[in-house]
Amino acid sequence: MNSVAAYRFVVCSSLFLGGLLTLSLSQSSDSVPPPPSSVLSSADSQTGSLPSLSALQARYKALSKQLSRLKPQEPYILVDTARNHLYLKQRDDVLLDALASTGSGTILPKPGGTTDQWVFDTPRGEFFVRSKLLNPAWVKPDWAFIEEGLEVPRNQADRVEQGVLGAYALGFGKGYFIHGTLYTRLLGKNVTHGCIRLNDDDLKSVYRVARIGTPIIIF
Repeated sequence: MNSVAAYRFVVCSSLFLGGLLTLSLSQSSDSVPPPPSSVLSSADSQTGSLPSLSALQARYKALSKQLSRLKPQEPYILVDTARNHLYLKQRDDVLLDALASTGSGTILPKPGGTTDQWVFDTPRGEFFVRSKLLNPAWVKPDWAFIEEGLEVPRNQADRVEQGVLGAYALGFGKGYFIHGTLYTRLLGKNVTHGCIRLNDDDLKSVYRVARIGTPIIIF
């Protein structure tokens, strides 16, 4: 483990991974100044058929209740998993409109002949930034190997993979992170294992504004 002890680690999981957590929740410096207040935009996306009116009404009714609890001057992160957009907002001002990727909702059976399974979905609800990581290394969980038809390694060092999560990661609990991606062509699609992916520029903007405790609302 000495060869990897200097890295910051991220374990990306889903709600049903049974306790896989980040191995390090180290906080980085918040001394970087926030970006200018102008809107930073990514390309818009069309991600298929829109939800029904009743479904939209239910989603936005719950969303308005969550937003009413925010402090007026406090920036917050809003993630729309249906349209795969992440918004960085302050009051009604949109500081950032970013194309994102969120959970695919696919299911992977766990080995051993049991009925247990992994469900790769992004959790909905109210969260907050719990950790800020610089240059995170990914500690690949069991499902990452099983999904590729590989044997799960016994040596922890064999799980560490660098350079796949971008320069920053924002943790919001239970192994979920907002992080970068090598697969920018897939932004705007539901393809992740539960984490939220952004391109490098948008990720940097969110990281610069977010603080430990910044609210995250996912719907």
